[in-house]
Amino acid sequence: MKIINRSMPGFRLAIAAAAFMAVAASSVLVSIPVSAAPPKPKMSTPTLSCGTSSKVSIQITMTAGATGAPAGISLQWMPLADFLANGSVWPSSDSPSFCHASFSGNANDSRYTLAAGQSVTVDIGDLLFDNGTSASCVEPLVCGTTYVFRAFAHANSTYNRSDFTPNLQCSTLPCEDLQNNCTYTQGYWKTHGPIPTGNNTNVWPVTSLMLGAVNYTDLELQSIFDTPAQGNGLISLAHQLIAAKLNIANGADGSSVAATIASADAMIGGLIVPPVGAGSLATSTVSSLKTTLDNYNNGLIGPGHCQ
Repeated sequence: MKIINRSMPGFRLAIAAAAFMAVAASSVLVSIPVSAAPPKPKMSTPTLSCGTSSKVSIQITMTAGATGAPAGISLQWMPLADFLANGSVWPSSDSPSFCHASFSGNANDSRYTLAAGQSVTVDIGDLLFDNGTSASCVEPLVCGTTYVFRAFAHANSTYNRSDFTPNLQCSTLPCEDLQNNCTYTQGYWKTHGPIPTGNNTNVWPVTSLMLGAVNYTDLELQSIFDTPAQGNGLISLAHQLIAAKLNIANGADGSSVAATIASADAMIGGLIVPPVGAGSLATSTVSSLKTTLDNYNNGLIGPGHCQ
């Protein structure tokens, strides 16, 4: 058996080296930080572009960037004059001095779940409050006015919200006097009919209209205006058709929608519109006709919108 002499210098050096290595190893272990989860990347910034304008509305097209905008987009706007008066700086997010709308991609059947490069168009001043839409401003825009817009893509579980887009300037149409050769929206005619809203008066130029093959009194037409469509395409088509016919009876040039009106009447035929009757049409079958009539009533086609 070999006897180790603990007093030998070599033995003492070996013990010291082992102790040093143990201390060094423990120091390394202590100094290694716990790795934090990496920050989430941002959504790609969407882009904005101006579309068709009327005297009271501006169409804005929002296009998603490379990440898409699966949770939707928020849009903000204010008159350019107000923006410049504020030093060309947007007010704080809780300020009531500018308008904002959210177009959520998380709502059921939302059209705002955007893939990369996909676009959606909204009509500021005459917003369609479909699934996912909410807004702080619902009134029409002012004619002859330039507005400034910006937007960002919403965050989701994978990405933080995007940066704001660059500011975009778009203008409503001028406020020239068109006398009676101009159009009003269905909302105007609804609140200025035989049962006017608030301080409004009845300005309907007729006391009856034909929808399809059926004649309706002004009170029956008012009741149709007051009935929500709730998925019945016949009612939504009737709203725009009544407005278009009232506009034409009031002096507006209807040549741009004459064929559309004839097609709408043919589609309605003998169906009786609720609540006067119980007729019904699928929304998909009336979509194209309704859109054309809505564009006419809003002044996007035809003689233009009244002041």
